[in-house]
Amino acid sequence: MANQSVAPGLPRTVPPPTDLFDDHDRSKRIKRFLVSTFFGLSLALSGTAPGGAQSSVSATYAFLTHAAFFSLESKQMNLVDPQVFVTDPAAVAATGPQGIPRAAGVRPAFGVDDPHKPALQAEGRSLNFSLGQWFGARGTVTLAPAPAPAGGTTNATFRFDGLVRGGRYSLFENHFSDPGVTFTPLDGSGTTNSFTSGSDGAATIQVTIPGAVTHAEGLLLV
Repeated sequence: MANQSVAPGLPRTVPPPTDLFDDHDRSKRIKRFLVSTFFGLSLALSGTAPGGAQSSVSATYAFLTHAAFFSLESKQMNLVDPQVFVTDPAAVAATGPQGIPRAAGVRPAFGVDDPHKPALQAEGRSLNFSLGQWFGARGTVTLAPAPAPAGGTTNATFRFDGLVRGGRYSLFENHFSDPGVTFTPLDGSGTTNSFTSGSDGAATIQVTIPGAVTHAEGLLLV
């Protein structure tokens, strides 16, 4: 999957009306895939071997921004991030598709918004970075089956750029199933899945994942 600020197939058109974000049926459908947490980047492992088996060789995958992942999954006409907001005097207080209530005067951020605009919380408080910085985060992961005697686990090497400088991040695995999505620390214990980005916003981290990673999982940077 490509990792870009506008997801494939999403035209750079004028943002749709704000009532796009208040449709109750769409809200329930989207909640099946995502929960109300600030996800910086996400990765669905559609490239793993068929039948749920992990490839026997290493493979590298690119992360998507949460906005691109959300927009593709919910079939939005425009790139939109339901968890980051910008000022809009015409916006009314409402609850978005991921159950996030927002104050009047702010709305979810679009990919066509000015990248220099400050990124805001739902209450209108600054997140201390711009939309360009938020949408500009990039990452890859290389997955490789661990050799003996640690066979059955997966060695994962992550490389990120464009993160908040000195920001604290954690990696999680999400598990897709009919009842919904569950999330677990990527290392299984929550002891080695967190890191602090460098002064340049970059980071490299290695994590041992218990078991194989299949197309039924996704990897998340929070």
